[in-house]
Amino acid sequence: MSTLSRRTLLSAAAFIPLLACSPQAQATADQASERRFANSPWRTKTDAQWRQQLSPASYDVLRREGTERPFTSPLLDEHRVGAFVCLGCGLPLFRSQWKFNSGTGWPSFFDVIHENIGTKSDDQLIEQRTEYHCAQCLGHQGHVFPDGPPPTGLRYCNDGVALRFVPA
Repeated sequence: MSTLSRRTLLSAAAFIPLLACSPQAQATADQASERRFANSPWRTKTDAQWRQQLSPASYDVLRREGTERPFTSPLLDEHRVGAFVCLGCGLPLFRSQWKFNSGTGWPSFFDVIHENIGTKSDDQLIEQRTEYHCAQCLGHQGHVFPDGPPPTGLRYCNDGVALRFVPA
């Protein structure tokens, strides 16, 4: 293989992860997740039922897209092997080996179980952000940022009150 064709091949390979994370690819994945859970009984719960099931802080985050105060989540110190699941419905969202200390005050992960989340654009603050939510119950989880560690370079910044840890 010549140097030029090797360089071309390597350059093209570098763009593959970017294509997988493109807005169009993410929208297609989100639509598939939304269809997969479209008939979920979690989607038909009333606001009163959610209020009865969740603590006020969890309700504010999961159902009203609120944010918990940083450095208040007991999940910051959770380092056992297991999974982090949506507090609303129990759908697994993160594996414990994907958790890292971001220093931000919220549980952070560099990867997610992609088929179990949906995303949407969030322009409530000055800068545009990407919000992600549980694909099954549509509960807000947090925001994803492009400042995480390898191998993904992403930081899924999650509200601890929206998660529950399930040990392996």
